[in-house]
Amino acid sequence: MIGYRVKSLREERKMSISELSTKSGVAKSYISSLERNLQTNPTILVLEKIAKILGIKVDALLYEQGDKNMDEEWMQIMQEIMGSGISKEEMREFIQDRK
Repeated sequence: MIGYRVKSLREERKMSISELSTKSGVAKSYISSLERNLQTNPTILVLEKIAKILGIKVDALLYEQGDKNMDEEWMQIMQEIMGSGISKEEMREFIQDRK
């Protein structure tokens, strides 16, 4: 069901297949085939390109996400925090200081 997830995430972002294709460098026909589940075995490289443009991890395409309590904005904030070099302990201290 990778194709379904790609289509769903693409549509949530109000992105056309053409736009996703142009930004990711993956052929429009390939994305269309993937979304219609005609292409069921995409390479990791293709998934990485698509995931990057959709702003998600490849895992989100491969595995169904059971918990959708966290919205996209929070996910983006968390990714920025993790990429900034702040340790878990520093983040805990920051949160505790706010209480």
